Amino acid sequence: MERKHFTENLYVSGHTACSGCGQSMAVRIVMNTAGKNTMVANSTGCLEVFSTKAPETAFGVPWIHSLFENSAAVASGIEAALKHLGTLDKIKVISQAGDGGTGDIGLQAISGMLERGHDILFVCYDNEAYMNTGIQRSGLTPFYANTTTSPVGKNSFGNPQVKKPVVEICAAHHIPYSATASVGNPKDIERKVKKALSIRGPKYLQIHVPCPLGWKSEPSQTIEIARLAVACGLYPLVEYEYGKLVRVNKLPAAKPVADYLKLQGRFRHLLKKPEELKRVQEVADKNIEYYGLK
Repeated sequence: MERKHFTENLYVSGHTACSGCGQSMAVRIVMNTAGKNTMVANSTGCLEVFSTKAPETAFGVPWIHSLFENSAAVASGIEAALKHLGTLDKIKVISQAGDGGTGDIGLQAISGMLERGHDILFVCYDNEAYMNTGIQRSGLTPFYANTTTSPVGKNSFGNPQVKKPVVEICAAHHIPYSATASVGNPKDIERKVKKALSIRGPKYLQIHVPCPLGWKSEPSQTIEIARLAVACGLYPLVEYEYGKLVRVNKLPAAKPVADYLKLQGRFRHLLKKPEELKRVQEVADKNIEYYGLK
């Protein structure tokens, strides 16, 4: 029997991601958009664990696993070697990690990659916590989310910090392109990956990918949840070029944040606390105002 999907897709079935994993959906879109002439450096994390258990792999392109903190450094070495060999114009280099390996542990290596000007696309699959090691909060965990290291209790409503603005941190390096995307909008991911890979120099793309396990949500609702995050203003879709905001996904009629939060167990504690729920709504409202989403 001919197995067409194994030749047509560069990220294939057989991996062990959880049902409804937003990350696995996004990875497939990114890999298929990038194409066969791509090399990938991958940080430790969920993606590495569920996609590549030696000697098997779900990737149809050359793929290198490194430490939690340094996929950007490894990708920089790959890019420098390809440049030395004179083949960089034929091969695309992608560095990728989760939100912890991007915004926390790996931020220093990413900053170095951007500062040096390597021709690399860095992709952050943002599921908003360290899911593989036990659902601990990261710098990209949203305000008031319940995690194992920001637990809800008598004196806590969850994570006390708002999300770290990594897309702006990267844009502040005055790189050619820095953007956010959502697995709820596959065509937008495709467009942004194509745009990024058409540009010489360092690029950053952060993709929102719901995690049913960590978010305590129904696997069948992953796409709906991803779309609601954008629709309520908690996850703005934006694009920067050389440090300047050039495009946003407008929200003519923003959804209330409660529509998004009620589908996730990690926010269940807020549904009977109108004053605290109001504070989350204020985060979304500030995003809408700051980015000009209306």
